[in-house]
Amino acid sequence: MELYELGIKAAREGLAKGEFSSEDIVKSVIGRYHERNGEIGAYVSFDEEQALGLARERPRDVPIAIKDLINVVGQPCTCGSKILEGYISPYDATVIANLKKNGFFPCGRVNMDEFAMGSSTENSALAVTRNPYDLSRVPGGSSGGSAAAVGGKMCIAALGSDTGGSIRQPASFCNCVGIKPSYGRVSRYGVTAFASSLDQVGPMAKSVEDAAILLGAIAGRDEMDGTTPDVPVPDYAARLEGADMKGVRIGVPREYYDVKGMDAEVRRITEGALKKCEEAGATLVEVSLPHTEYAMAVYYIIAPAEASANLARFDGVRYGHRSPLSKDVFSLYCKSRAEGFGAEVKRRIIIGTFVLSSGYQDAYYTRALKVRTLIKRDFDEVFGKCDALLTPCAPTPAFRLGELQDPLTMYLNDLFTIPSSLAGVCASSVPAGFTESGHLPVGVQFICAGYDEERLLRVSKAFEDIAGA
Repeated sequence: MELYELGIKAAREGLAKGEFSSEDIVKSVIGRYHERNGEIGAYVSFDEEQALGLARERPRDVPIAIKDLINVVGQPCTCGSKILEGYISPYDATVIANLKKNGFFPCGRVNMDEFAMGSSTENSALAVTRNPYDLSRVPGGSSGGSAAAVGGKMCIAALGSDTGGSIRQPASFCNCVGIKPSYGRVSRYGVTAFASSLDQVGPMAKSVEDAAILLGAIAGRDEMDGTTPDVPVPDYAARLEGADMKGVRIGVPREYYDVKGMDAEVRRITEGALKKCEEAGATLVEVSLPHTEYAMAVYYIIAPAEASANLARFDGVRYGHRSPLSKDVFSLYCKSRAEGFGAEVKRRIIIGTFVLSSGYQDAYYTRALKVRTLIKRDFDEVFGKCDALLTPCAPTPAFRLGELQDPLTMYLNDLFTIPSSLAGVCASSVPAGFTESGHLPVGVQFICAGYDEERLLRVSKAFEDIAGA
């Protein structure tokens, strides 16, 4: 086995035994990068000398690929956008500081939809990223580079971010494990904001155990992020021991299964996953999340509204792209943003500005916040009846590059992941099998109550063991 094929656990064991060094792993990853990045396009930048230097400083640490919206000192942070061209981060995000304190270091920056707005990574202004299982298809998004790097065995593991499904959907498309932590479980300090009440950084890895190790390394209270409560972080990996399905109550929400347009193979694999859980000792419980039907509408009011406020800081004045065609301050703002932002980002800024504008805020944004509360209550009530929900992760397997031109059709890729994001609970995507036609990966989603990542990881590990995907 080549070193780039290792997961976190195996890499740590080999490092501890002195079988190889961190520098050996980085050299192997660099070799794989040169071998496959030309066709997959997972990485947008890779400072090989910096990575090797960190490996020499940390000979027993594990290198991790980083989504290109997380600040790492001395590295670019473009967020997949032209507007941040030339920006070099002067500091480490808290998740990076936590990685370094817990036996990891950053190694390469991976592609994403611009400012995390998209479900295919086609919105990146920097590169085209392809699915490692079929180069004619997308890797998903917005953490498509992270998923392609893990699925294509171009890194040991990666960090992604999830606002409405941006870890889980690409994990499903690229046959890797993705965890969206509960809102506030992981600090957002130093992570470029899309929608501040939704964004969460999480692990993308080759196994549930690797994801558990990585989540444990980055989670916890941070004084720089007031949304992180002072809640203990368990040793997630240690708590996986003995995980099985016996006695687990698996909720089956009818709203996630009675969906027109769900791909037949996704339905087959998801229903097969339910059967495997039941055969392994789980009890299936039919439940309802009645306000799920409003989740898409609520999300596409709240997320663009927050994006329009967050992206106002990119004005061509302090950093990033500055239009040479401007004649005064107002034209500097307009031209820099027109030249720097892509079509999808502009679309969401316009929507967000509209729903926050005078005369419309109460009609749209305030009402959306009220419905969001109803969605959260649905989840709170359901978790009194079951331990975890099992649902499809995405309505289809990976689609072809350029296939979805209509933005509304593209948005439907997050149909099954958005409700849990709005509720702030934790969720995972775990490989469940492959389609019969095309042999494309399909993952299923597990959802647990807020700050119940320990249960989420145990259920995900139990499924991983019985699925054999």
